[in-house]
Amino acid sequence: MNGEISIALPKVGISEAQSVFNVIKSKKLAQGEKVKEFEEMFAKYMGVKHAIAVNNGTSALHCAYLACDIKEGDEVITTPFTFIATINMIKACGAKPVFIDIKDDFNIDENLIEKAITQKTKAIVPVHLFGKPCNMDKIIELANKYGLSIIEDCAQSCGSEYHGKKVGSIGNAGTFSFYATKNLVTGEGGMVTTNDDKIAEKIRMIRNHGMDNKGNFKMFGYNYRMTDISASIGIEQLKDLDYNIGMRKYTAETYNYFFDKIIDTPKEEKNTKHSYNNYSFTVKNRDLVLKNLQANGIGARVYYEHPFADLPNTTKIAKSIISIPLRPNLTTDDVNHIIFNVQETLSGNKK
Repeated sequence: MNGEISIALPKVGISEAQSVFNVIKSKKLAQGEKVKEFEEMFAKYMGVKHAIAVNNGTSALHCAYLACDIKEGDEVITTPFTFIATINMIKACGAKPVFIDIKDDFNIDENLIEKAITQKTKAIVPVHLFGKPCNMDKIIELANKYGLSIIEDCAQSCGSEYHGKKVGSIGNAGTFSFYATKNLVTGEGGMVTTNDDKIAEKIRMIRNHGMDNKGNFKMFGYNYRMTDISASIGIEQLKDLDYNIGMRKYTAETYNYFFDKIIDTPKEEKNTKHSYNNYSFTVKNRDLVLKNLQANGIGARVYYEHPFADLPNTTKIAKSIISIPLRPNLTTDDVNHIIFNVQETLSGNKK
């Protein structure tokens, strides 16, 4: 093995390069026909009426929050164990994030949500972290009971399923990131999915300076448009998405087989599909484990060491979680090297 086994290395190749070249040759680089084609393909894949492409996953969150009328003075229930964009865009709307502790699977504890609901609560934002779907039945029940919107943060879970539905098709809106570390990559890019015509119409205006399809400025907006260059990469990536998720799952199950007696391995729940964007688990002496794995050429790292609230399980997990490489372009030698070194490093870490 030469060099470090990176935790994230996009699987891109000739088909993506040819697609980008064709767009450049056409001289039509901005949002155009390729974006429309990508949106239509993604909507069909997701089983939704609308997919609206934007320039990144953070913009997708902002558009979805605004389109669901989250505004100053509102409260939004979510997890403190997530990437900062989930939280920042709530604050960008003038709303207050209300944090709920997480379960041992790293997702929001749906059984703690109801106690946090107040008259100011406007929405629930479940984050399907690392590719594992949240328990949406309870969240849907609460949203219906209290008249709340559900905005699914699917940045790390493109291709995951819950009870036969793709995550991102269950709530009022779903948001996706196509950053270089994700299951589907465009370099930078994002998408919002919805079955609600009014939400879709608002998002299309928000991403384009508040302008409708007739050129009239109807509301305050931003320049959140995706380029045809990014969309052309996304089209090729979408064609291979399920195959690549299958490769991720195969590697994850291989890890599970060898690690099952030493860690609590990440697994699929009944009636769900885990897309394995990430392979994370908790260990004793995390910092020492991290140092040892990195010293042996394994690009292990920590997500998320600094959560946004000091809650019991969140704090405990943040001090003990570690992630190892899991991507569709790992070689057999890479996987064998990772397995050997994790077993050696964790030999005294019996669960």
